[in-house]
Amino acid sequence: MWLVYAVAGFVVGQLTAVVFALVAALAAGKTSAQLQAISTSAEPAEWYVVSTLLGLWVGFIGAPWLASRTQGTRRFLRDLGVRFRWRDLMGILIGIGGQILVGLVYLPFRHDIHNFNGPSQRLTGASHGGGFIVIAVATVVFAPAMEELFFRGLLLKALVRIMTPLRAAGRARTAGVVLAVIADGLLFGLAHGEWVQLAGLALFGIVLAGISYRTGRLGMNAVAHASFNLVAIVSIAMNGSVLFPSLGFH
Repeated sequence: MWLVYAVAGFVVGQLTAVVFALVAALAAGKTSAQLQAISTSAEPAEWYVVSTLLGLWVGFIGAPWLASRTQGTRRFLRDLGVRFRWRDLMGILIGIGGQILVGLVYLPFRHDIHNFNGPSQRLTGASHGGGFIVIAVATVVFAPAMEELFFRGLLLKALVRIMTPLRAAGRARTAGVVLAVIADGLLFGLAHGEWVQLAGLALFGIVLAGISYRTGRLGMNAVAHASFNLVAIVSIAMNGSVLFPSLGFH
């Protein structure tokens, strides 16, 4: 049932993102044709990025909450493993190391990949100044929390339960856990819909799933995820004019 909730939550998140984008477009005085152009733009408007993120998060937090209420102990934080320990700050090094690892994986192919940084630029959109700060906070603070809650708090637990039957032990259980961790990472990568960066996202997703399973909580992998995203945001800020457009940094 937790897997059913995960699938339903993802679908609801996608649909809610569309609805929120439509509402935001109406508030901004945009037509349906203009909204279509913005949704496919390489640098979408700030309001579009924020509204779609909020829509996704409705499904990402709603599904775990329902799973806890109907198929868990109704103790949301406990059921989903939302706990933090000071040693979870090691996730900072893991997040930075993850960016380095992904960079090394893609290094031989960077010159052959068209617009490799396109997904990151699309996320930050045409934002600058205060708008960029809002998106940066959403990307570094809220997105990792919501995604870890959904992918590791809900989905990974569902996959582990399915792939490790109650009677499984020894090598059979280990193999089931490994398959669940790999599947969770792959689904995490696929969910982003970025085919160029799929391998890197899936690889980092597998790392996050492994951490979550080993620690039994979301603290360390949430910190690692946030640090991973922070490196990307800082890189964008340093290479562009998003914070101080008048200075013309490039």
